[in-house]
Amino acid sequence: MLNALKAYLKKPATIVGIVMLLMFQVIFSIIWMTGYKGINENTSKLSIAIVNEDQGAGAKISEQLAASLPFHMITGMSLEEAKGSLERREVQMVLQVPADFSQQLQSQGQQAELRYTINESNPMMIKSVMQSVAAQITATVGKQVTIQGTEAVLKQANVPAAQAQGIAQGVVDKVNANMTFTNPVQGMNNQMVPMMMVLASFVGAMIMGMNFQQATDTIGPGISKWSKFGARVVINVSSAVVVSLIGSSLIAGLGGQHAGGFISVWLFQALFLLTFMFFAQMFLIVFGMAGMLFNMTLLSLQLVSSGAMVPRELLSGFYQGLGHYLPATYAVDGLMNLLFGGPSVVSDVLLLVAILAASLFVSLAATGLRKQTQRAVAPVAVPVK
Repeated sequence: MLNALKAYLKKPATIVGIVMLLMFQVIFSIIWMTGYKGINENTSKLSIAIVNEDQGAGAKISEQLAASLPFHMITGMSLEEAKGSLERREVQMVLQVPADFSQQLQSQGQQAELRYTINESNPMMIKSVMQSVAAQITATVGKQVTIQGTEAVLKQANVPAAQAQGIAQGVVDKVNANMTFTNPVQGMNNQMVPMMMVLASFVGAMIMGMNFQQATDTIGPGISKWSKFGARVVINVSSAVVVSLIGSSLIAGLGGQHAGGFISVWLFQALFLLTFMFFAQMFLIVFGMAGMLFNMTLLSLQLVSSGAMVPRELLSGFYQGLGHYLPATYAVDGLMNLLFGGPSVVSDVLLLVAILAASLFVSLAATGLRKQTQRAVAPVAVPVK
């Protein structure tokens, strides 16, 4: 056994395996601990649009909420504009104060209604946070208007102020929450699909690229570098189409949502999978097997910055900015739109194509600059005279 241990430790592949194991720990620990630091404190970066249609009590309540809530509050929008921003994920919730809010407050036996709209085509944390905020707003506004209204009535009936305030505290709230969810997500399994598809696709592309690089090195100089590069392109495109078809079919067969249609999901997955392939292989073509360290780092960076797990709005400026240059950000955004519902994915498609083209260009340049290994020439026997 000691001899076997020594034999393994003499092999470069063994050392590389140990280093890779170590680097996964180092890279993931650094990126995840810094990327998710301060998430709870960054909820103030989330946006809520307040649409007030009531010129009475609703106007005052809207002003108070806009000034007191620890979020980015947006006012002055019409309901249609606010819902459009919600669909584009520019705001995380729309709070509507209906035109008859004051009238309902003054009517006996009725509850005034605050209407909330939340887009479920988002990271799951958005729905959870916004539901909690809606409940708090409703409770606070309900308590406030109920106490004020009851005190006013009792004072008009000549009840002493102290006694009127005590009675008012015990009156049932007059405000009710009407919650509406757009683009509903059917269960936790569907909620996790965008992250799963991106993770599976990039890890698969990364491992495939590593094996391609090893295969390229073993083919030898008998085939030109341009023939090798062309063959890789053909295999990448063919693999992306077939593998994405299988992946999309499995998700559909297991109950996955396809708001944009199966064909759209399949073709979009084929595009971002192909982008991942060229993106991951670019580092291997430029740096050789050392490029795997870049891919390991990019795997972790993309899981943090893409918005698949935690809303990008809650990340630090560094990780938000970095996400604009990584393909997983647009893969996640497009998948949410196609799986659960949302705006057009044209912008996501164009940005993925741009990243794919840039990766292909860099790979072509690196291949062109690399010297072609000369083919070994067999010695020619010279007849002895």
